Amino acid sequence: MSTYRIVSLPGDGIGTEVITEGRRAADAAIAAVGRSIDWVEYDWSCETYRTTGRMMPEDGIDRVRDANAIYLGAVGSPGVPDHISLWGMLIPLRRELDLYANVRPVRLMPGVPSPLANRSPEEVDFVVVRENVEGEYSAIGGRMYDGTEHEAAYQQAVFTRRGCDRIMDYAFALAADRRAAGKGGKVTSATKSNGIVHTMPFWDERFEAARGRHPNAETDQFHIDILCARFVTNPDWFDVVVGSNLFGDILSDLGPAVSGSIGIAPSANIDPTGRNPSMFEPVHGSAPDIAGRGVANPIAAVWTASMMLDHLGEAEAAALIEGAMETVLAMPEGRTRDLGGRASTRSCGDAVVRAIEAA
Repeated sequence: MSTYRIVSLPGDGIGTEVITEGRRAADAAIAAVGRSIDWVEYDWSCETYRTTGRMMPEDGIDRVRDANAIYLGAVGSPGVPDHISLWGMLIPLRRELDLYANVRPVRLMPGVPSPLANRSPEEVDFVVVRENVEGEYSAIGGRMYDGTEHEAAYQQAVFTRRGCDRIMDYAFALAADRRAAGKGGKVTSATKSNGIVHTMPFWDERFEAARGRHPNAETDQFHIDILCARFVTNPDWFDVVVGSNLFGDILSDLGPAVSGSIGIAPSANIDPTGRNPSMFEPVHGSAPDIAGRGVANPIAAVWTASMMLDHLGEAEAAALIEGAMETVLAMPEGRTRDLGGRASTRSCGDAVVRAIEAA
């Protein structure tokens, strides 16, 4: 394919700033391999909600179905409750497009200091695979007796055999790919079956069944509380970590913190069947406290763009972005303030584009 149609959703807060730099990096890299991107931008955001009462139009899902990919900046803004902003756009996109595999790589980049003492890039290099469409984040539940002393809220977690099996198979396949690339290949399951009596023992049973389908893989499992501790004390133990929607969400924020900053954390929402466009978004959120100041770290959006191009089969262009990103982060003047530097969002993005063009 010579031209890719990609839907751009800058969203809220720093999303509108970092997505610009990610797009510039993607354009430079894809041009270097003789192809191009046709960006289709939609202003679906909390500001849209304030003016229309909806985060996106009623036909929003249909508008993106024929895209090759979706590139999302961030969702969330003060004054708009999180359950409205997320359930009004992000979660419907994930669920109606069946983007069930949320993939969040964690790496300590050369030259970037980790808050963990004496850790090298070789010791922090793993991927969190999060089940993305069911689990604890279901819409089943409700509230009763509002405003009285008997007020109560109920939330129903949903774990299906199909949902557990397919996310675990995805994690095992990813581990096999990483093993072939010389990166370990172990799959770790996040559980809490000693405290959650129904869903987590079921999760453990499905993980055992997945181990049977992938007999050559090395595996282990940890309860979520000690697993969080091991991310800090022993990050070198991990390669591919698979977890439920909630546990994967928690771990994929903790992982980037271990690697220096959540400002460099990318993610992909994947439909492995290819029937629907996959969606790519930085992990860091809209960060309204720094929005508009030009200080947000664009590296998460840049790395996310690399993941997007790699998913589209453009491995060479993806590698150009990742190499440029590593080059820029290795230079103190290329880092934004969350990494101890002084670069602005734009100057960091400029440095990435120059590195791509010089490669």
